[in-house]
This record gives sequence, C-alpha cells and structure tokens, in this order.
Amino acid sequence: MDQLSDDGEATDTLALPGDGLREGVLDDLRSRIGDAIIDTHLVPNVDLWVRVRTDAWRETAVALKADGFTWFSFLSALDWMPSPYGKGEADPTAEAEEPDTEIVQGVTGGETRLQVFARLDDIDRHVGITIKADVSDDAPVVDSWSTIFAGANWHERECHEMFGIGFNGHPDLRNMYLPTEFEGFPLLKDFPLVARMVKPWPGIVDVEPMPAKDDEEGTSSS
Repeated sequence: MDQLSDDGEATDTLALPGDGLREGVLDDLRSRIGDAIIDTHLVPNVDLWVRVRTDAWRETAVALKADGFTWFSFLSALDWMPSPYGKGEADPTAEAEEPDTEIVQGVTGGETRLQVFARLDDIDRHVGITIKADVSDDAPVVDSWSTIFAGANWHERECHEMFGIGFNGHPDLRNMYLPTEFEGFPLLKDFPLVARMVKPWPGIVDVEPMPAKDDEEGTSSS
C-alpha cells in the first residue's frame, strides 16, 4: 500500500503484521459451522473472539474440539444491563444520579441482555478463543457443553445458580453455594444486594486520618 508524502510523492508503507494462526482457526471454524458465526473480533497476535447463534452454541464446542481446542478453561455469563442501583464504588455522600439504563454489549456485540461465554485453548498450538452467544430474555436457556467438556459441568451449575441460565442436557443443575429455597440470582445486575444499601463498601467510606505530626520542631520536652 502506498501513501503520499508531504511533497506529493508516493512512498512505500509497511503492512501491518497478520495473524495466520488465528485467521486459520477462524477459517476452519467457519467451514464447520458456516453462517452460525454472527460476528468476530481478531486482534493480531493477541486474541480472538467469536459470537455464534444461540442454537449453535453446542455445535461450536464440538467443532472447536475437533480442531484441537481440547482444553476447557471456563464458562460463565455476562449481564450487560447497567445496575439500577448505580455503581457500588460511588461516593455515598454525593447526590444520587439517575442510573444509565442503556444496554451496550461488548466485543462482537449482541442482541440480548444476557450472554454466555466460554474460553477454550489449543495447548499444542498455544492459541485460545473466546466464544459468546446471546441468551433469550424470555427463555434463558442454551445447550449444555458438559458431555463435550467434563469441566463445563461445574461452571454451568454455577452459571445457572448465579445468573438463572438453564443448560439443556446438563445432568444436575442443583445449587452449589446457595440454599435450595433461595430466591433470585445474585449476579444479575438488578438483584438487590441489601448490604450495599445499608452500609457502603468498606473501600469507599471515610478512613480515619493518621495522627498528625507536630507542626513545630522541638515541641517535645527536652
């Protein structure tokens, strides 16, 4: 690619380095699941994100495992709705502001408030990929990965318990942390954390100042 110099002459410019490894991963995934890929974000020599259709969530895991991504790292969820209670780190003495209610998804976008995302790695090629999928607001359910990656079992249970997302085909979605009769999902942004309302977070309350040093030299008795 050429560009013009200050005097109008064409000069050669260096091309940005590509990332053949991750581009190849993306090409192979596209050949396996086709138009199930909705959006991608590739930072050369850094990382790769792919958002897929919700109904292709399980199919994507199968495809990536066949392509060498045999290391399951984690699975969780994202709630993109801003908290109606404001930010926990806000100054409790300041005048309250009207909370922002606009939902803005992150890398690769989205159409829903909730998304599931998971991280897989190819330990032979030393490359990882983050997969995301929208979760329906009306029916927050996706297919389970637990029969593909055994490690997904625990992560899906936690995700179900904390975000209320169901996983079709999971053998046991019982709570791990909360009582069985517990109501609500603590990691949803609109879940009321009463402790935050009653008492500010310790990191934002006024800290007692350190004792002041003597202002004048020689104030101590001689």
